[in-house]
Amino acid sequence: MPLPDDILELLRAPSLCFVTTLMKDGSPQTTETWVDTDGEHVVINTVDGFQKVRNVSRDPRVTVVVCDPKRPTRYAEIRGDVIRMTTEGGAEHIDELSHKYTGRPYQPYGDRPQTRMILTISAEKTRFMGR
Repeated sequence: MPLPDDILELLRAPSLCFVTTLMKDGSPQTTETWVDTDGEHVVINTVDGFQKVRNVSRDPRVTVVVCDPKRPTRYAEIRGDVIRMTTEGGAEHIDELSHKYTGRPYQPYGDRPQTRMILTISAEKTRFMGR
């Protein structure tokens, strides 16, 4: 389904974002992350091997909640599936996100090498609060 304009606005801003994936036992696993859009999908950048990557490799269903950084009671919930996972362009994309969120180039956390992965999410259901 196409993403409504108010949700695209939140995805294009440096908004708070929480993504929930499903563990093997069906329990939810939620993490905060930076978020983006390609104009049609929700786009998340993560590290290959992280728990959310292992979870969506097994079960692509996710919920994404994006909050307006200026008005946290204005938020969107997007439920859908991860339809694409790729490392191609991952390093460049995290740098773009870092500029969006911090105004600076990306600085990796920790001392382990990271392979950045882009997760593309297709929305099946959306809900917007606080118009």
